[in-house]
Formats: sequence, structure tokens, C-alpha cells
Amino acid sequence: MSVAFVPDWLKGKAEVNQETIQRLLEENDQLIRCIVEYQNKGRANECVQYQHVLHRNLIYLATIADANPTNASKAME
Repeated sequence: MSVAFVPDWLKGKAEVNQETIQRLLEENDQLIRCIVEYQNKGRANECVQYQHVLHRNLIYLATIADANPTNASKAME
């Protein structure tokens, strides 16, 4: 299960740290590879579930980045 799927009772309580972000990035890498593999095999319908998880992860990462604009600018320097 994706680390972006957090139960309601845990929302806002989990600490977002570099390890969590790295795990999400690695998961996204695997999801993209899986999506490409299914598409190359002509099985586009099977990759829809992976696309949904990837989308949710990307939205979660974007939300984190938007909430910490100073950290993003420091990383680019």
C-alpha cells in the first residue's frame, strides 16, 4: 500500500521527513516502470490502478512542496 494512503485518524500526525519522501519517490519509480510494462504489452486497462496510485503520490508530494517553499528553494541552490 502506498505511503500516501493515510487513515483519517493519522492525518496531520505523521511526520513528513526525507525518508518518507524518498520512499514515495522510489515507489513512484516502480509504479512508472509497471505502467510502462503493461502499456508495452498492450494491457492498458490493467495499468489504470497504478496510474491512480501514482497520481495520488504526486499530488501528495506537490502538497508537501507547496507547504515548504523555503525547503524547495534551498534544494535547488
